[in-house]
Amino acid sequence: MCRVIVNEGGYRLAYVAYAQHDEQKSLPIMAYAIQRDIPEERDFFDHLQLTWADVELGQHAPAIAVRSGEPCIGRSLLTDPGLAPWREVAIRLEYSSLSAFPLHIEDDTMGVLLIADSDPDAFDEAEVKLLGELADDLAYGINNLRSRIKRHEAEERIAHMALYDPLTELPNRTLFRSRLQSAIADGRQKHRPLAVLLLGAMHFHEISDTLGYQQADLLTCSFAHQLESRLREGQFAACVGEAEFALLYPDMDVSLAVRTAHELVREFSSPVEVGGLSISVGLCAGIAAFPGHGADADALIRRARMAMFEAKRRGSDSAVFTPELEQQRTNRLALMIDLRRAIEQKALMLYCQPKIDLATKRIRGAEGLVRWQHPSQGMIPTEEFVRIAETSGLITPLTYHVLEAAFQQIYAWHDSGLDQPLSVNLSARDLRDPALIDKLKNLFSTWGTAPEWIQFELTESALMEDPVGALDAIHRIKALGVELFIDDFGIGYSSLSYLHKLPVDAIKIDQSFVIAMPDSAVSAAIVESTIELGHRLDLEVVAEGVETESAWNQLVALGCDTGQGYYMAKPMPADQLRDWQMQYDAGIVTYRIH
Repeated sequence: MCRVIVNEGGYRLAYVAYAQHDEQKSLPIMAYAIQRDIPEERDFFDHLQLTWADVELGQHAPAIAVRSGEPCIGRSLLTDPGLAPWREVAIRLEYSSLSAFPLHIEDDTMGVLLIADSDPDAFDEAEVKLLGELADDLAYGINNLRSRIKRHEAEERIAHMALYDPLTELPNRTLFRSRLQSAIADGRQKHRPLAVLLLGAMHFHEISDTLGYQQADLLTCSFAHQLESRLREGQFAACVGEAEFALLYPDMDVSLAVRTAHELVREFSSPVEVGGLSISVGLCAGIAAFPGHGADADALIRRARMAMFEAKRRGSDSAVFTPELEQQRTNRLALMIDLRRAIEQKALMLYCQPKIDLATKRIRGAEGLVRWQHPSQGMIPTEEFVRIAETSGLITPLTYHVLEAAFQQIYAWHDSGLDQPLSVNLSARDLRDPALIDKLKNLFSTWGTAPEWIQFELTESALMEDPVGALDAIHRIKALGVELFIDDFGIGYSSLSYLHKLPVDAIKIDQSFVIAMPDSAVSAAIVESTIELGHRLDLEVVAEGVETESAWNQLVALGCDTGQGYYMAKPMPADQLRDWQMQYDAGIVTYRIH
């Protein structure tokens, strides 16, 4: 535009300056054109510094046009006092008059178009009208240009957000998948392998819960920077989850990938400084390779993740994908679907195992146990389907199903004259369930259950997972008037001071100590100490895993209150307990208690 004004309009000078809103209110020249190519003249405009502030140096035509928003026409460079600072240069360069036209974008004056000429009488009315329209066209063009730039920048930002992780600034899953697909195509063409490593931080959620999200984010960024610094040409790293990173290694076989994974895990085993704290967080790696483990990006990423989960499960630093892992995952998914259906259809069975008073040999109640008879796979181990329930969000529906079955069974027992309490296990997740207390109250009300008819067992590890929250939940359960047991006592990490605060009525010695007691002096000492501790705290002591007559006799000699195990009775369907007790009381049951 400046060149058109000079070359076509015959003016000596045209420049465009933008009004900045900085402290100096500077008015930098963004573009200019001059009639003559004189070095002195170019040097002057290359270094000219202007302001549009209402100060002594801001009384020139361009500044007035910016401040007023109106054209400043026909100002004389030879007589105008506001142009005095530049008069000597104007005379030398043969400038006589100038006009300044504000550049409007909507209601804002964003800059100025200045035109100068050697004729002191330039800028008649017709010219001014034409130049004003020209300035409006220029402002419109600048606005469109700015809009296109902003749109382009916005598109670039959107593209960046779509392809990069906002926390670590590493490529994200989408970009990694694209790069991996390209690398696979290249490897297929050149007949070369490649490896995908998926790295995950061990116990990251526990660290996040303990230290907070901010410290966890700092830790994630620290990992990201370290990984990025180790990359060589052709290698690629991405952040694909919470403290989870994917790495692409072209032309790498499985054995080299395993060595690389070992090196990475060893390097990241050193403590990391995060927010003034030294934190040790181990990594584990899952490995999948092209072409042996998959021929497309999705398959390789999925199988590397399977291998990573397997490494976490085994507690090892890395694992390589095998077809067996995928089959296990498929079976696990099928079991999860079947378990959901079984819970919805109330197809799980309630079993129970009697508890026997060791002194009187009388029945002291029973522990409720859940069993799953799968239609095609037979009896599924309880530990297996409970673990599936915990990891798939089914633990609460499973707990509610067991509770409903237990309350219904208790009613049936007492209606038939069987006066025995039934204990039900509650997990750590159950204690965090805000609806649990209301659920229990509704069941008590529905079945008319007396508090002494039901007991609850809480594992020691569940109590220590969230001691403060667990203590609050336990107090609210205890307020229902029921008895509480600490299950699996001795294998957790609870302190005696914490145990002393719990409103519990009994502790159950973990079966691992009881089973080993006849052949292990250490286990026998632990059992004896636990019995003494329980009695000093005025708690009933129950021994789990009583499987031999020798264990029974030892427990009786140590003064243990109650026993539970295969030596007395195996778990049985809950509706069979009444018949079993009748036979037991009549001496018909051929168990080995003398």
